[in-house]
Amino acid sequence: MKKWKRIGYIVLLAIVVVLSFTIYTNASKNNGKTQKDKTFSEIKFVETKIANLLNTMNHIESRNYGVVTSELSKETTQKSSGGSSSGSQSGGGSSGGGASGGQASGGGSSSGGESSGGGSSSGGESSGGQSSGEQGAADSSSQGKTEDEEKNKKFELKSKGVLTNTEDINWDSVKSEIENLYTSLPSITIDLYQLNINQEDVLAFNTEIDKLTGVVKDEKKEETLSQLTKVYEYIPKFLRSSGQEELYTTLIETKLNVFKAYAKLDTDNWQEISKDMKNAIDSYSKLLTNTEIEARKQYNISKAYIMLNELQNAVNLQDTSVFLIKYKNLLEEMNNI
Repeated sequence: MKKWKRIGYIVLLAIVVVLSFTIYTNASKNNGKTQKDKTFSEIKFVETKIANLLNTMNHIESRNYGVVTSELSKETTQKSSGGSSSGSQSGGGSSGGGASGGQASGGGSSSGGESSGGGSSSGGESSGGQSSGEQGAADSSSQGKTEDEEKNKKFELKSKGVLTNTEDINWDSVKSEIENLYTSLPSITIDLYQLNINQEDVLAFNTEIDKLTGVVKDEKKEETLSQLTKVYEYIPKFLRSSGQEELYTTLIETKLNVFKAYAKLDTDNWQEISKDMKNAIDSYSKLLTNTEIEARKQYNISKAYIMLNELQNAVNLQDTSVFLIKYKNLLEEMNNI
């Protein structure tokens, strides 16, 4: 009997150990997956932020139209209100004439004494009515002014393309975006360390952001574009080191080379731009032979490859405007993959 009890205890203990180990292993896997997903979201956040800042330098936007508010001229406002004002004055004159006639009739029927008393009474009422009328007129004037300001605004859709752009860089907005990035940097750094990503790369990434802040503060466009691409270089490194999806990582590597070419447009160094575009095409070509990619994405992948080669043709033309138009369309297509 004791022998069977001992065997039962041993079996029970073995079951507890196995269950404990299984629970611990699953918990570790879930924690690791959660940490990996969190870090991926943070890397994606930085990627989007840097890409938007790069595009801001040349006013590249995914929207083709924007709402523009403008003030109407005084002449336009006066013309639109002239007809109603004239009609109002005409009606007021007719009413005033009737009142005057009534007043004259009353005066004729009264005696001299009554006329004197009536004048005094009438004067008092007129004074009180005037005070009340002034307050009402002030409130009406204030309300009318606000309504006039709203009516004097004109809203319209304005085309926002590469060829129609005439705006300057909004450096205040760029500086604010860079400054806001610092609030997320400490938590991003810690999460990168927890995934055992090379600490030297993480520190170098932070240093490049500091350098970016310096050139943005001085409002230097070429240096800002160059420094933004240096920051962006670490994003595909972090994706590779953290074992993220191959498709997304390859897209980011391709975008890095496209951004390098884009950042050199103001230098007119078309030979270097051509090299960057060749690297982009070579990197992206891996996706064409990847059999693990979903079939529904193959169409977009093939379309983006054609657009990459079209962008290379713009480099051969050495035309900045053509390059920017094709660059904008390519990024939109790649973001849809």
